[in-house]
Amino acid sequence: MSATTPRQDFLRGVWRENPVLVQTLGMCPTLAVTNTVANCVAMGLATTLVLVFSCVLVAWWKKRIPNEVRITAFVLIIATFVTVADMLIEGLSPTVHRALGPFIALIVVNCIILARQEAFAAKNPVGRAALDALGSGFGFTIALFLMGVVREGLGAGTLLGVRVMPAAFQPWGVMMMPPGGFLTLAMVLLVVRTLERRKAERRRAAAGAPGSAKEAA
Repeated sequence: MSATTPRQDFLRGVWRENPVLVQTLGMCPTLAVTNTVANCVAMGLATTLVLVFSCVLVAWWKKRIPNEVRITAFVLIIATFVTVADMLIEGLSPTVHRALGPFIALIVVNCIILARQEAFAAKNPVGRAALDALGSGFGFTIALFLMGVVREGLGAGTLLGVRVMPAAFQPWGVMMMPPGGFLTLAMVLLVVRTLERRKAERRRAAAGAPGSAKEAA
């Protein structure tokens, strides 16, 4: 793997390789728990905690884990930290814990975590693994937060329980239901892809690339 700076290790997962907006990983919690901002923040922080600590442990112990039981060991490490995160959320906010329900335990099978362990933590030093995991967790939390703002704002007219829409606003009930998750994800991905396309077109135009004006049209 080519050498990168600590800043690149962190920012890679935030935007260029965002787990949700680019790689479309972790769709189960992304669609299921984003009906309120509070749920999004709790799930994002819990996943980030598990991601960072499990990747650090994998990077630290990678030479001691036999290749034959590599995946089994990774899942066991993830499950340990998921149990810790579950107990923390239940102790700090029982209401959020009930709202998230089984999706906290399902962090164990979140492909974002196993992917970062297998693709990066198992091949790099502890410091780089921690930065990569923190960036991916932060990127995941940002994606959930964006969806939560849209769904709670339009579905209930509130943000974190505080009313932000005018009194005359009629909440869109569908946004609080499962179809609202798919609709919101589609809108967010459309905006992201449009911004990326326009940025690429501006770069080509600035570089004087042939055909850039035609593509932009």
